[in-house]
Amino acid sequence: MPSANSIVIVRPTARLRGTLQVPGDKSVSHRYAMLAALAHGVSRISGYAPGADCAATLDCLRALGVAVRHEDAATIEISGRGPRGLLQPTGPLDARNSGTTMRLLSGVLVAHALEVELVGDASLSRRPMRRVIEPLCRMGGRIAAAGGDLPPLRISPPAHGVLSGIDYELPVASAQVKSAILLAGLQAQGTTVVREGVPTRDHTERALRAFGVELDAAAGRISIRGGQRPLACALKIPGDSSSAAFLGVAAAALPGSEVWITGVGLNPTRTGWLDVLERAGARIDRDVGGDTGGEPSGTIVVRHGGLGAIRVESAEVPGIIDELPALGALATHGGEIHVTGASELRAKESDRITALVTGLRALGADAEELRDGFIVRGSRRLAGGTADAAGDHRLAMAFAIAALGAREACTITGADAVGVSYPGFFRALEELRA
Repeated sequence: MPSANSIVIVRPTARLRGTLQVPGDKSVSHRYAMLAALAHGVSRISGYAPGADCAATLDCLRALGVAVRHEDAATIEISGRGPRGLLQPTGPLDARNSGTTMRLLSGVLVAHALEVELVGDASLSRRPMRRVIEPLCRMGGRIAAAGGDLPPLRISPPAHGVLSGIDYELPVASAQVKSAILLAGLQAQGTTVVREGVPTRDHTERALRAFGVELDAAAGRISIRGGQRPLACALKIPGDSSSAAFLGVAAAALPGSEVWITGVGLNPTRTGWLDVLERAGARIDRDVGGDTGGEPSGTIVVRHGGLGAIRVESAEVPGIIDELPALGALATHGGEIHVTGASELRAKESDRITALVTGLRALGADAEELRDGFIVRGSRRLAGGTADAAGDHRLAMAFAIAALGAREACTITGADAVGVSYPGFFRALEELRA
């Protein structure tokens, strides 16, 4: 039986209004923590993401001998051990539900003379890892996995004592795989080049530069010279754009809504969801007001402006992969969304295509599952019902957005999954009710 805090009832509302800040960016938090661990000196990071995924990264680093001190809830100090300076852990490293922790930390650890086992929860243990294992092993790393693809990952010292740089073209657009290769390349001999046909999030490239590492990035080609020594620094993490997207989409969905989100990251590789909202009819204002560690930040204002039919195809998917469940929920309020080229959704915390469509249908939506995407038509108002978030934080938030426009209150089971990225999501949603 689900626990009481895993069930949330979301009541319909006429509109949303207000100003808020979202927690620190999850993707940036992971990267800053890992680079701080490889740096020389003490790094001070403020705005560190509060969710369970980023906590898993810190716990793994502690197990590897890294001193992590919490100054307050969102500010940490990390004492770096330098490249290839991590220590042998006494047991398995538990990434819990965090694919970013497992994939990026593999790139860090594969250069070390350590025997390490990376494990995760049941969901993470079903997620494919071959795409990161293959390039890291080509560099001379040694990683064993169940069936060559699934966690746990058993990492051994490099075959020749040290990694060698490679020139690698990503077969599937993936910021996590790109990042793992670059983190390994930082600790390898020679130069490592990663080529991507479709641009993905560039947080790792920006973070490397913030820690004093030189790299070249242009026209789908990123290269890094091995042997560089990251330098400790003080950095502030902006608000998480993906978390902001769920509240921004909610504002776009409801007539009369206006939501201001301040201090949020405006990295152009993360704001594609705003472009999609504008195509759907929303009125968007963006104001870049700062830059720290190369990450632009500022204020987003989202106002309802109508809902039309939109299409999202493969070229656009990598930049909005985490926001697609929210955009699917948007279409339950009117208009239509047709998403293709998004088969990567099936390898997230859940099979987000099946689970999204199933959950929206349970609330009364006209939704259709495709092999590599989905269609949601806003042809009727949701009746209400119960949707299962399938242990997935993005789905729990998406179903809440859909529920705002239903005729009756909706129940979301597995709602405590929001703790992975945005523990205060439901409270923030309530505070915006006008």
